[in-house]
Amino acid sequence: MKRYSELTDEELIKLYRSGDDSAFSVLVYRHKNRIFTTIMLLVKDRHLAEDIFQDVFIKIINALNEGHYLDNSRFIAWAVRIAHNCCISHFRKKNARPSFALIYNDDITSGDSRMDMSQEQLIIIRETNTAVQALMDRLPETQREALILRYYADLSFKEIAQTVNVGINTALGRVRYAIINMRKLMEREAVEAVF
Repeated sequence: MKRYSELTDEELIKLYRSGDDSAFSVLVYRHKNRIFTTIMLLVKDRHLAEDIFQDVFIKIINALNEGHYLDNSRFIAWAVRIAHNCCISHFRKKNARPSFALIYNDDITSGDSRMDMSQEQLIIIRETNTAVQALMDRLPETQREALILRYYADLSFKEIAQTVNVGINTALGRVRYAIINMRKLMEREAVEAVF
């Protein structure tokens, strides 16, 4: 029998549904960074992101137990869609619109990779993130959201379309125009292109 780490997400889900809670722990460990990063990019508040992160996994557990996950779906896309919806629900309750942050992934979840970097490298990353974040904040909200889901949550265009409830061509267009607009802004602001 394969070890848990060698199993696909679908195999882990089947094990979890059959009563193996350890299989769900492996799923959480495998995808927690990407899901938490997506939430942080949407809410810009670590404590709020931690609360929403917990809510997301409660919703995932409930949905798995109730049979709402389709075996032909990609688990990470489905989980990110739940995270996105939880963030939007939070802002609807607060009657506020989300703003987005650009965060170096390791800053969110651990400092392990940062230990290998020099202070100069960390300052460059921080300054680049600050500059790119300022430029992203100038994009229309729909383009900013599509860009985050594509490049930080690593969703396909089809998955982005499903997450934000638009057609695939609309999702493609939003990402395309976000990249075009980011390049224009970067040229004007003399920021080194990352797209």
